[in-house]
Amino acid sequence: MTERFKVLILGYGEMGHAMEHLLKASQQLDIWERFPRDNVQSVVLEDAAPRADIVLFCLPVNPHREVVEQIAPLLKKSCLCLSIAKGLDEAGQTAAQVFAGVLGSRQSWSLLYGPMISEEIRADRYAFAQLGCDEVESYNRIRGLFQGTRLYIEPTSDITGISWSVILKNVYAMIFGMADELQLGDNMRGYLSVAALRELDRIVLKMGGQAGSPYHLAGLGDLITTATSEDSHHHELGCMLAREEASGIEGEGIHTLEMVRQHRLFNTADYPLFQLIDDIARSPQGVHKKINEFLKQAYS
Repeated sequence: MTERFKVLILGYGEMGHAMEHLLKASQQLDIWERFPRDNVQSVVLEDAAPRADIVLFCLPVNPHREVVEQIAPLLKKSCLCLSIAKGLDEAGQTAAQVFAGVLGSRQSWSLLYGPMISEEIRADRYAFAQLGCDEVESYNRIRGLFQGTRLYIEPTSDITGISWSVILKNVYAMIFGMADELQLGDNMRGYLSVAALRELDRIVLKMGGQAGSPYHLAGLGDLITTATSEDSHHHELGCMLAREEASGIEGEGIHTLEMVRQHRLFNTADYPLFQLIDDIARSPQGVHKKINEFLKQAYS
């Protein structure tokens, strides 16, 4: 029997809609939207937060700190905060770092990352994710939350590893879009898969995650989904860059590139494929030539 929770969904964009679709039949839901549209019945945050068993952050990372600081004094001690945000805030921090900084050990929190395209969830197709958590109780609660749905989760304690895997995969997904737009073929897609995972594994280790972490759902699984799906925003960004379009180039991957540079989170020169994507994103001219020169240098 599915356990019933009072769930507060923060944000009613695509993933907010997807989570509502998954949970509305079995859970008691409140939905909060900062800028509600006419057809959205948004709760008052200060009223809904104290009664929530689980707060589900379907927001970008940027507003996480402000919202967490606002609701933290209102939450029940037993409440669990869960984020699906796959990006960095303006300080260059992950959702996990924001939760750890604001909530610490006073409140339970977890991250849910993996191949979860919202359109497929709302079409009742399967979805998969890793739950980054330090407590078995948190995993049991989230497993109970999604019991009976087609979202399947597995636990991991490598919160840093899955955080950086899922954030950086948006960057690498763009090169797949470039390759597809330039019709570079299936062999190129196979090469990019290997090259991206090699770099991901090295960066994750550099940032404090576990070796091999990117080879699971939050890394490899989500990379394949994001890099090849027709519904993927970052694949389309890659296509736009290959067409040398500079306007409208925005998204979590682009923001991640900016934050890595701005905060010097790691030395991009140590990761040639990442550096190539960054160079193209900043100056999308002669993309095919830049890829060709990259390959020549890689195999010289």
